[in-house]
Amino acid sequence: MSDGGTSPSAPRTDGEVAAYLRALDVPGLADVHVHFHPDRLMQRIWAYFDEGERHYGVAWPIHYRTGTEDRLRTLAALGVHRVPALTYAHRPGMAASLNAWCADFADAHPQVLRCATLYPEPGAAQQMREAVAGGLQLVKVHVVVGDLDPADEELDEAWEVLAQARVPVVIHAGHGPRAGRFSGPEGVARLLADHPDLTLVVAHMGMPDYDAFADLVEAHERVHLDTTMVGTDFMERLAPVPPRFLGRLAELRPRIVLGSDFPNLPYPYAHQVEALHRWGLGEDWMRDVLWHNGARLVPDYLPPAGVGVNTSG
Repeated sequence: MSDGGTSPSAPRTDGEVAAYLRALDVPGLADVHVHFHPDRLMQRIWAYFDEGERHYGVAWPIHYRTGTEDRLRTLAALGVHRVPALTYAHRPGMAASLNAWCADFADAHPQVLRCATLYPEPGAAQQMREAVAGGLQLVKVHVVVGDLDPADEELDEAWEVLAQARVPVVIHAGHGPRAGRFSGPEGVARLLADHPDLTLVVAHMGMPDYDAFADLVEAHERVHLDTTMVGTDFMERLAPVPPRFLGRLAELRPRIVLGSDFPNLPYPYAHQVEALHRWGLGEDWMRDVLWHNGARLVPDYLPPAGVGVNTSG
């Protein structure tokens, strides 16, 4: 890394992550891209990944295929003390039940952020109003799985509710690792033309169209990129990061936030941190991306009382 002095070594195992964070003097990982779903939906998603060779051209073994409570303990041990429970709808009528599940899940687990999803259907705006009134902190929209146009008029009022509330939306809109009818930067550009005050987090940095989505970040002050799977050995085979793009990532430092895709990872969580470290963008860049940017982005991010935080340095 480039800040001078003795730099911490990149973590190669999950057990090494805590020491790495202590060496950087950050209190944890502000990961904005973590998935929890109702059990039946999670099992269907994992079954989809079991056929990774058919869907993606490569095997996609799930590294954290465990129960809900075990996954929460794993995240706490890694330093993810505030846990997004991102889920997404793929058909009409599904979002309301998922949002109710998200609210119940957060009520039952104080470390879980209050999340929701939306789908282009009547009532979407009212669902977002109710979620905002309930303390909504993060929204997930999956353009490919939902087969939805982010600029669909049915979503206009819902987007405006979220823009006014300043609630960040993690939007999977890139063509990678699998393209859809509405994926790509064009749909997000149309969305931002209509709703320039939206707080968006582009999942996976918009892979493979890294530069096109970075252009949107530069043009809109409330748009961010998340690191989910980017730069890992696994994803470098599918959507490699051009070496020249690292210069843009250095310049966009305040707008890059940590994302992982836990638990649907074909490698240990530590490898995402290792992949970011080996870009060599500096310890300040790592501190901001691993903690400061995400903690600043998500409302009330600090851990609730009773949830431990690693503060030793």
